[in-house]
Amino acid sequence: MSIELHHLRGFLALADEKHFTRAAKRMNVSQPTLSRNIRRLEELLGRRLLERTTRHVTLTPAGESLYDRLHVLLPQLEAALRPESDDDTFRVGFAWGFPTGWPQEVIARFEEETGVSVQAHRHDAKLAGVDRGDADIAILRGRLTAPGMEVVTLLHERRVVAVSTRSELAERHEISWREIADHQLVLNEVSGTTNLADWPTEHRPGVSVVCSNFDEWLEAVASSKGMGVVPEFVGRQHIHPFVSFLAIPDAPTVPLNLVHPSHGGHPLTARFVTMAQAATAEFAEMNGGDRLVTC
Repeated sequence: MSIELHHLRGFLALADEKHFTRAAKRMNVSQPTLSRNIRRLEELLGRRLLERTTRHVTLTPAGESLYDRLHVLLPQLEAALRPESDDDTFRVGFAWGFPTGWPQEVIARFEEETGVSVQAHRHDAKLAGVDRGDADIAILRGRLTAPGMEVVTLLHERRVVAVSTRSELAERHEISWREIADHQLVLNEVSGTTNLADWPTEHRPGVSVVCSNFDEWLEAVASSKGMGVVPEFVGRQHIHPFVSFLAIPDAPTVPLNLVHPSHGGHPLTARFVTMAQAATAEFAEMNGGDRLVTC
């Protein structure tokens, strides 16, 4: 028999309310939909469960018998199918620079609707642990190619350049992308979003320091080892007293992505992705419909 949970839930609601309109409202469906579901349940069981009049709904003996069993069994079944927050978590990995605004809204809504706790974990690795099974999904920046992974680009971020406050450039407000190629760069080769291929081969910056994480990168810039290029949100956080940030009006943008396994991932991954897409679309609309934003 192809009896589904919504058939049984509708029957219990109607048996409790004794009124189609109230039961439909409780189920958040239309009255005709509820009527069809009840009729289908009766057809599948081969017995009449309700006596209907223009004003009242009463249970038949078969309906009373089914109700006595269902109002105990159905809550137990739903509890068994509902993930327990203590037993299941959805792990969101990031390499550095967790965005602000939309992720917090998505996480709160996700936890409320699924009952599954979300935990954010920093991993100083190119894919933030999602390739090793340490995260169910990762929030990552940059143009990514990852075998066995789905990459969903949510939006694009502007870039700024970081310089030491002791640099003569610190007095400026902006710098061109081409001009950066005349200077030395500090590169975060593990989780950074900038590499030499972002410039044309005939005019690229030199590399003074290569780092493996954001904290090392930041201290190298602060110590006047070179300049660094990062997404614009970093410059708004006042993260170091000896680092200043300059706008780069003509810089290529940085994609902000969700990355997750193509197969065999967490069963709620698609739901999290859908929520994130809706949240960033709303965020972009608030910025005039432009997905070039500052997170």
